[in-house]
Amino acid sequence: MIIKGERIEGGLNILDWILIAWAVWTPCSSVFHDDPSDALIFRLGLVYNCLGLYFLLRVFIQGTNDILSICKIVLIALMPIALEMVFEAGSGRNLFALFGGVPGLSEVRGGKVRAQGPFTNPILAGSVGAVCLPMAILFWRRNRKLAFMGLLGTGAIVATSRSSGPIVTAFFTVMGLVFWRFRQYMRQFRWAVMIGIILLNMVMQAPVYYLMDRIDLTGHSTGWHRAKLIDSAIKNVDDWWLGGTDYTRDWTPESGYNKNNTDITNHYIRMAVLGGMPMLLLFVGGLVAAFSLVGRALDASENTPFQEQFVIWTLGCILFGHLVTMMSVSYFDQSIFFLYLILAAIGSLSMARAVETAPEEGIVCEAASR
Repeated sequence: MIIKGERIEGGLNILDWILIAWAVWTPCSSVFHDDPSDALIFRLGLVYNCLGLYFLLRVFIQGTNDILSICKIVLIALMPIALEMVFEAGSGRNLFALFGGVPGLSEVRGGKVRAQGPFTNPILAGSVGAVCLPMAILFWRRNRKLAFMGLLGTGAIVATSRSSGPIVTAFFTVMGLVFWRFRQYMRQFRWAVMIGIILLNMVMQAPVYYLMDRIDLTGHSTGWHRAKLIDSAIKNVDDWWLGGTDYTRDWTPESGYNKNNTDITNHYIRMAVLGGMPMLLLFVGGLVAAFSLVGRALDASENTPFQEQFVIWTLGCILFGHLVTMMSVSYFDQSIFFLYLILAAIGSLSMARAVETAPEEGIVCEAASR
């Protein structure tokens, strides 16, 4: 990129600056931990992965055509993974163990094999399939064969992971696509959801997030642990609010194998544990900015073809899927790529200027600008 003189088209936007601020604070938070040196090394690696992926993709993605191209590549890349996970679900053997990094024998829970493919655990594998499922629908009118194969592949990844979280995420992403036809009522819908959550919290004996304990689509979910983790993080805010904490063992004592820390199965809480309230707020602020860019891009694309607008809407649905899945899992392997891919694609929406023609897909796309 440096040799070729490649750079972000149009300069930095609000999402870019928030992520840069997140990247600045993340290593600074090391001073609040017991071993600042080790903490700094870990956080520099985290910044390198996340910010590096984001800005690499921000340079590569400069318009709707690039978004469609990379979605196509992702769908094709997931197909062999889906085939392996189908084999794994039936045999209990993970073929990716040949390359190292994953166990040869698959996890079995409730008498059912939970396939994980090349990912660290089945939930992360299934979550990737769930958030990538809308990409296949993008091609339904452009390339029916690719769309059909993509739906089969991402659906197989979700199904063979046999985890409730990915199933719920897939449901919400698809529901987001369904709301495309009712997009003019989204403001009213958001208010209705907010009021509904407040009312539920008033009538329930436990906080509303304990509804996670009621969701068990596979017969062996651990929703209670996830709800308890949120509850404990709120009750122990004094321990982590400034710069994070090195001890969470007493939050959910029955979960995890580390003597100092419980299993942090929530990406938002992981941000809080690593870097305190500033890191959490900057991360959430980046997500809010991304949704804002989607909304502005939709407003700016009112006079563009239907396909252009639906691409923008789909990016918002995929990001919403990430918001849902991050309530039940923390990204810590290659799955992080798929989050920053979508953020970079959304970041590119506000910078694209020209009308682009996609010869392969045969459509004309006018890039949204603001």
